[in-house]
Amino acid sequence: MIRRSLNVRTTGERGVASLTIENYVKAIYQIAAGDAQPAATGRLAESLGVSPGTVTSMLKTLSESGLAEYTPYEGARLTESGRTLALRVLRRHRLIELFLVRTLELSWDEVHEEAENMEHAVSDLLVDRIDAFLGYPATDPHGDPIPKADGTVARSAGKRLSELSSGMEFRLERVLDQSPEFLRYLSETGLKLGAIGKVASSRPQAGVITLMVEGAETTLAYKIADQILVTLESSAG
Repeated sequence: MIRRSLNVRTTGERGVASLTIENYVKAIYQIAAGDAQPAATGRLAESLGVSPGTVTSMLKTLSESGLAEYTPYEGARLTESGRTLALRVLRRHRLIELFLVRTLELSWDEVHEEAENMEHAVSDLLVDRIDAFLGYPATDPHGDPIPKADGTVARSAGKRLSELSSGMEFRLERVLDQSPEFLRYLSETGLKLGAIGKVASSRPQAGVITLMVEGAETTLAYKIADQILVTLESSAG
């Protein structure tokens, strides 16, 4: 189990300090794309809604705790213990989101904030029970991979929708921008997980891509299509 491999304890109780640390390691993991690059201080400040100075102070604390390696003017990378904790938090968050969608029928644009509040309060035992109840799902309502109990996480397959050419057929697999406004916009245009469509035209010079999804035509700006991951359907060749 993830909790058995975690050697660093943030606090004796799940209080404010623990919540803050969990939020930081989760943000570092997501920004650094699984340690492919360091998480810059500015990006962390923007993501967490705090000042760069606050981030710098906290990164030093994480470094002293053995959860991250902080390099001034470069950013932070998680240590093995930090990565384990981040995946533990992400596992809670994503399973809670899916649980809320499947059992309480919340929409995919409603669950993120609820999961943010609940992820720090539920026990690992309860999360494991939720996982079993849901049938050990691979992804959450937005297509994000759910870390397994042993700490492993699958790499997300797919290409950005903005990279597709005219005539390519696709299946929508994951949404990177999970703000409620963005998700509601996608729902209104018929772009939901599992939706199958075809690129009618792609015009880089205009910065737009036109799709046919479930019989309806939709035109998206590249900056929107860039936040959507898809897999190609076999008929696309």
